[in-house]
Amino acid sequence: MRAKKGDRLVQHGRVVGQHDHVVEVVEVLGPEGNPPYRVRAENGHETIMSPGPDCLVDHRKEDQR
Repeated sequence: MRAKKGDRLVQHGRVVGQHDHVVEVVEVLGPEGNPPYRVRAENGHETIMSPGPDCLVDHRKEDQR
């Protein structure tokens, strides 16, 4: 998995009725876009994340930021 600053990570809900969790990558800490990432949730909380197999990268285009 490779991401860059501004991309979004989408972690899908694990059970029926659980919503997806979306965070924005604010810093890439691994080499060449690899995890771990510093991410920010919609409520402003920041944490370090190493995404698992249930997570997708939503690559944002420059005009969508």
